[in-house]
Amino acid sequence: MLARKKTRPVRVGKVVIGGEAPIIVQSMTNTDPRDVAATLRQIEELAAVGCELIRVAVPDQEAAVKLKEIVRRSPLPVVADIHFDYRLALAAIEAGVAKLRINPGNIGGTDRVKAVVHAAQGSGVAIRVGANAGSLHRSYLEQSKGDLVQAMLASVEDQVRLVTDAGYDQLVVSLKSSDVLETIQVYQAFAARWDFPLHLGITEAGLRWRGMIKSAVGLGVLLAQGIGDTIRVSLTGDPRHEVKAAYEILKALHLREHGPVVVACPTCGRCRIDLEKIVEGVEELVKDLPYPLHLAVMGCAVNGPGEASRADLGLAGGKEEGLIFRHGEILRKEKEDRLLPAFAEELQKLIAEKYGSGYNQS
Repeated sequence: MLARKKTRPVRVGKVVIGGEAPIIVQSMTNTDPRDVAATLRQIEELAAVGCELIRVAVPDQEAAVKLKEIVRRSPLPVVADIHFDYRLALAAIEAGVAKLRINPGNIGGTDRVKAVVHAAQGSGVAIRVGANAGSLHRSYLEQSKGDLVQAMLASVEDQVRLVTDAGYDQLVVSLKSSDVLETIQVYQAFAARWDFPLHLGITEAGLRWRGMIKSAVGLGVLLAQGIGDTIRVSLTGDPRHEVKAAYEILKALHLREHGPVVVACPTCGRCRIDLEKIVEGVEELVKDLPYPLHLAVMGCAVNGPGEASRADLGLAGGKEEGLIFRHGEILRKEKEDRLLPAFAEELQKLIAEKYGSGYNQS
């Protein structure tokens, strides 16, 4: 297990960020926040795939009014995303949110920041402050002579001081850029100087495959260094993909267990079965499974035996046929068209034996 940098724990509703808590996976709704039914439906969908904390934009007073019902019915702690109007932050606290995401520099003067901080403190509401490379105040860029990393660091440290000077320290901090190297460097710099828990993310990462790659590289480097207490993989589109990608990153580093790990070979000229089709079938079989199983789908005998010894359940191809194995022991030999159904049958047996429940293939 990778060693993590020690940070102070911050409670956000029923979850804890930092301290000894596991790395929390979060996302953000992209529905109209004034549409309570649609927003709650999306929150429930996100909770079903493992999301643990949900952020909702609060752009105006109408959204702030509707927020109370969303908070009351949400299965997840709700974070209110606030910009420009400190009154929206006060309304969100009144609505019962678990955390605020604010930029103290754009919600008004010191008195307004203090009003928000004191209200949050009185209600036990955590606060996330943060800098985004795309929305830095020009003064920070001028002071740093165009060095975005130093500008972001200065900006977020000023935000931290604004809140802590107002007497509150239940803070989570983010420092995001769409540039992976900038993001890595600024988080490293902040983590070396402060012990506030860190919310990791690559902002504006893009559509699914490109955004996932950028996030995996940036967040993976930081997490491997022990930096990070909660993550969001920012993707354009269905936010459920954000949650699934976040868990894949954490599983790759052995930081969280959530659902199966599927290992599959890239295939070469030795492969004599349609492995891609079979792998897609296996992925479909296990997409909603919560069990931390290690599954292997291999095209031939080169790497098959090695993966077989490590896999809870696996498959290795031959000439228009294949073997199904469990922890290196061969269970059965099947023709290619029977490999996937046979794998599904053995998976159901494995789950029943290991977890005491069957698995409905439908």
